[in-house]
Amino acid sequence: MAGVSLKCGDCGTLMKSVEEAQEHAELTSHSDFSESTEAVLNLVCTNCGKPCRSKTESDLHTKRTGHSEFVDKTSEAAKPITLEVPKNSEPDVNMEDAGVASTSSQSEEMVVPEVDQKLLAELETMGFQKARATRALHYSGNVSLEAAVNWVVEHENDSDIDQMPLIPANTKVEAPKPSLTPEEMKIKAQELRERARKKKEEEEKKTEREKEKERIRVGKELLEAKRIEEENERKRISALRKAEKEEERRAREKIRQKLEEDKAERRRKLGLPPEDPAAVKPSSPVVEEKKSTLPIRPATKTEQMRECLRSLKQNHKDNDAKVKTAFNTLLTYAKNVATNPNEEKFRKIRLSNATFQARVGSLKEGIEFLELCGFEKIEGGEFLFLPRDKVDMGVLHSAGSELNNAINNPFFGVL
Repeated sequence: MAGVSLKCGDCGTLMKSVEEAQEHAELTSHSDFSESTEAVLNLVCTNCGKPCRSKTESDLHTKRTGHSEFVDKTSEAAKPITLEVPKNSEPDVNMEDAGVASTSSQSEEMVVPEVDQKLLAELETMGFQKARATRALHYSGNVSLEAAVNWVVEHENDSDIDQMPLIPANTKVEAPKPSLTPEEMKIKAQELRERARKKKEEEEKKTEREKEKERIRVGKELLEAKRIEEENERKRISALRKAEKEEERRAREKIRQKLEEDKAERRRKLGLPPEDPAAVKPSSPVVEEKKSTLPIRPATKTEQMRECLRSLKQNHKDNDAKVKTAFNTLLTYAKNVATNPNEEKFRKIRLSNATFQARVGSLKEGIEFLELCGFEKIEGGEFLFLPRDKVDMGVLHSAGSELNNAINNPFFGVL
């Protein structure tokens, strides 16, 4: 069977003629073409007469227009493809003249349709490519700018919308007379531009409104986050001040008791009778009553940390500088882990490190405090290590609060 189409070996597109293949090669730089017995589809819409060259094109046309009835005229339009120059059958015409006539006939087989150059220039000014503008004017009847723009909107998904349209050279297309005067056409074109401008402005305003709503939402979220952070900070400061006041009260109470004991001891040494117990009794119930309120504190480990720091200060009260260095070093360890919980270097301490030994390691209470923070001895007691899954921010914050209290409260650990 003779070939009825040319097939592009690069993309598989079927073409009706050599001219279409040449145009396809110019547009795509494809060069592998061969004859094919598969005819180019010619599906004609029964409603509007639009020809569709593929099933995809007909589906797109149905989706845009709702037209679903097509007549398959592929067999009627299929013609054998001739790649060689046809010989002239007339004996009195020489071969040179026949070649010229054949080449002329072949080159004039498909040509670009003539369209209104003013309307074409208007469409190009509006931003349309020349091929798309020419196709729109040709298929819309070459009557007006508005009709061409409407055609582009309806056919913007066509696969060949940006290809220059071609029609047979012997087809005379008479451009219908425009139904509008030049002045009316100018007015219509101005209306189209104004409509496009207004549509663009509306889209920009809508986008700006959406952006403003997003900015307001983000602003509200930031304000709420800031409010929560400030509220938490106020609660933390309030709890810290309450703990400091409680510590001061307990320190004063211990000092008072110590003074009372010293006074009783002096009276005993002097041989004086002790004071009337009734005068001393009131202080004892008050202490017991206050002590009964201590269990309401939420963290038992916090109490253990406070007692550990108090023991450290009392056991080394003769070396205040060493105690302060130990407190500050422990605060640094707790702060580093709380700030960078994923950094292993802040969660692992070599016990034999000289600096660590000089500051904390030589103090039994310092090691105990780190263990209360979650550190564990590993590798035979060579390292203190806090596993990542055991990092407790609440415990670390409590440790920081207790260390700040121990450093800044002059009554901390007096007795």
